[in-house]
Amino acid sequence: MKRIKKMNHGLKGEIKIPGDKSISHRAIMISSLADSEVEIKNFLKGADCLSTIGCMREMGVSVEESNEKILIRGNGLNGLIEPKNILDAGNSGTTLRLLMGLLSAQNFLTTFTGDDSLRKRPMGRVITPLSKMGAKIFGRNQNKNLPITIVPTEKLKAITYQMPVASAQVKSAIILAGLYTDGITTIIEKNPSRDHTEKMLSAFGAKIEKNLNEIKIYPAQKLTAPKMIEVPGDISSAAYWIVLASILEDSDVIIKNVGINETRTGITDVMKNMGAKIYFENERISGGENFADIHVIKSKLHGITFGNEMIPRLIDEIPIIAVAAAFAEGDTIINDVGELRVKETDRLKAIVEEFNKISVGTFEADENTLIIHGGNKFNYAECKTYDDHRMAMSLAIFGAAANGVLIDNPDCVKISYPNFFDSLI
Repeated sequence: MKRIKKMNHGLKGEIKIPGDKSISHRAIMISSLADSEVEIKNFLKGADCLSTIGCMREMGVSVEESNEKILIRGNGLNGLIEPKNILDAGNSGTTLRLLMGLLSAQNFLTTFTGDDSLRKRPMGRVITPLSKMGAKIFGRNQNKNLPITIVPTEKLKAITYQMPVASAQVKSAIILAGLYTDGITTIIEKNPSRDHTEKMLSAFGAKIEKNLNEIKIYPAQKLTAPKMIEVPGDISSAAYWIVLASILEDSDVIIKNVGINETRTGITDVMKNMGAKIYFENERISGGENFADIHVIKSKLHGITFGNEMIPRLIDEIPIIAVAAAFAEGDTIINDVGELRVKETDRLKAIVEEFNKISVGTFEADENTLIIHGGNKFNYAECKTYDDHRMAMSLAIFGAAANGVLIDNPDCVKISYPNFFDSLI
C-alpha cells in the first residue's frame, strides 16, 4: 500500500524522467540485429524493457548493463539462435508483439509466455497479418492468447496490409518481419501511430519509405549500427508532471530531455487545447528523434472534446488526461478510446470505478467514450491499481492534487517508471 498526501505547494525546479520505454525496447531489438557494437544511453531499466533484454539474451545476444548504459554486441540480421527456454515477455505487450514479428522469419522454433495480465491480452491482431505473410503461429484460445509458439517457415512473403486499427505494436511487428520477406511489404494506416521503429531502422540503414499513411519496407541484407543511441526521456512519463504542474497552484517546472516525436505529443496538444501553459525549449535531434525541455506553468483548464486521429498519439496518457479534466471547467469528452479496454487492465472501467472514489460522479464511460464532468469536489479515497502502472501513477497524481489517496500495489510502477514515487515525494 502507498499513501499519497495532498501537496500543499507547487511543483518547482527541474525534473529528469526515465528513458522512453518504446524506444528502449526497439534499441535493444534492432541493435541485436546489427553487425557491430552499440552503446545505448539513458536506457529505461523498467521491468518491461528488462523482459526484452532477457529474451534477446536467450537468443545469444551479448548485453552488458552498467548504470544507465547498455552495451549490445549484435549478432547480425540472421545471427539469432534458438532459445533453450520458453521466452518470458513478463507484462510487456511491446516485447511480445514486436518479437513475434521478428521471430516469425527465423529458422528456429520459439515459444512465448507472460504474466497473468499478458496471457489475457489479445494477440490475434498481430497474428493475422503475420499469418498472411506465411508465418506459422499457434496459440491458446484459437490463436488469440499466450502461450504462443512460432514454427519455422521457409520464407516470408511480402504483403500489402491495411491496418484495421492504429497500433504501433502491430505495425512494428509487420515491419520487422518485412526485413526478411521476398519483396516490398506495404502497410497502410488510417491514422498514424508512433513511428519509432521506422526511425530507428532507418538510422541502422534499412530502406523504409513513407508517403502520407503508406509505409514500404524493403528486405534487408544487413543492418549497420551507429556507435551510440541516446534514448530521450519518455513523454508518457513526463505526462504525469505536465498534468500535476498544470493543476497545482504556484507550479513552474521544467521537465528535462523529453522526446517530442510528433506521433507522441498528443498529450501536449490536448493539454494546450485545454488552456495549459506548455512550452518546448532547447529543442534538438539525436538518433533521428526530437528532444526538448518541457516548461509547464500552472494554468486554468477548460473541458474539450477530442478523439479519432488524436487517440493513437496519446492512448497511454488517457488516464492522466482524465485527471486533468477533473480539475477543468466544464465537460471533457474523449471519443474512440475502446482500445483502453484491452490494455494491462480494462482502463476505461478502472478509471470510472477508481477515479470516482476521489471525485464522485465525475467519470462515466461506454464502450468507446470517456466523459469527465469537471469542477466537482474531491475526497480522500482508497483505490485499486489493478496492477496497472499507468493507473497507479495517475491515481497518485490525482491524490496529490486533490485530498490524498491510498493505493494498493505501488510496485507496479516499476514496469515503466521505477523511481516515480521518489520524484513525487
